[in-house]
Amino acid sequence: MASLVVAAFVSALKLNLFSGDIWPTAGGWRLAGDFFSQALHPTLHFLGPGSPNGLWALPAQALVAAGNTVIFAATAMSVALVGGIILGFLGSSVWWDRPGMSSQRFGPGVTAVARTLMTLMRSIHELVWAVFLLAALGMGELVAVIAIAIPYTGTLGKIFSEMLDEAPGEAADSLRLAGAPLGSWYLFGLVPGALPDMLAYAFYRFECALRSSAVLGFFGFPTLGYFISASFENLYFQEVWTYLYVLMALILLVDWWSGRLRRAVLS
Repeated sequence: MASLVVAAFVSALKLNLFSGDIWPTAGGWRLAGDFFSQALHPTLHFLGPGSPNGLWALPAQALVAAGNTVIFAATAMSVALVGGIILGFLGSSVWWDRPGMSSQRFGPGVTAVARTLMTLMRSIHELVWAVFLLAALGMGELVAVIAIAIPYTGTLGKIFSEMLDEAPGEAADSLRLAGAPLGSWYLFGLVPGALPDMLAYAFYRFECALRSSAVLGFFGFPTLGYFISASFENLYFQEVWTYLYVLMALILLVDWWSGRLRRAVLS
């Protein structure tokens, strides 16, 4: 604890957090006040000149952008789940760390390679992956999907491997000693014990993917972040809050849906 306090103090000194320069100027405070004062006044129509007319034009666009946000996130998570399950199996030690396992000879090496790959994938944030991929491939829907899928695959694989390592192994050992093949004792003896935690974490990561998908809109993808950025640049704070509330509602909806689905699957 003392080392954390010392590290925090040294970091604060390095960042000049104790100087007066950290505080916003009078103009900054005024802009922040204008922004937060509009939180209670989201608009249902566009504020800029030449924008589409109609009372519900802005909510309609926000819903389309929310749909795009879900599409990017769901596609990326589908890819990440497949990769995460594969890497989670390879990165787990349970399939070779048992007496008499035929995979003991090469298992540790495979696990080390898988864990190294997962570390490399999740060490780079999805926004940085987006910058790299945009420079290499240009603007396109595939870029957004891959940018989210790569680090999420590494994260899911790491967590899944740890959950499998920590799952109760009595049933798996019984099946293995009875002569069941690797796939059978792994799927029917080990995975069921880790499945509740794996499902819960996968749904949580999907919520994170929605936020990542929205943020990628700042790069030009047609998600909620794109319209939030455009409205904020023009100081249309009421529009910004409309998009933010749609994003909040989307996260709450997914949280409710994932909770119901988890209970249905595990009941």
